[in-house]
Amino acid sequence: MSAKVSITLDEEVLEFVDRSSQNRSQFINEILSQAKKNQLLKDLADAYTELANNPEYQAETKLWDVTVGDGIDA
Repeated sequence: MSAKVSITLDEEVLEFVDRSSQNRSQFINEILSQAKKNQLLKDLADAYTELANNPEYQAETKLWDVTVGDGIDA
């Protein structure tokens, strides 16, 4: 789904967009989609870092690691 919006760009930015692509909407969508993906990856990395620095989570993980290796065959 798409929505039509009106935005204001600096003249230099618009010139850059026009030099970079024949389709302004497609170019801007690609740039913003990449920015969204980058933000998601950063948020994910931050969440993993938070877990890695959480002593309660680390203790729980250690208990599960012992359970997994308790000798029960798959």
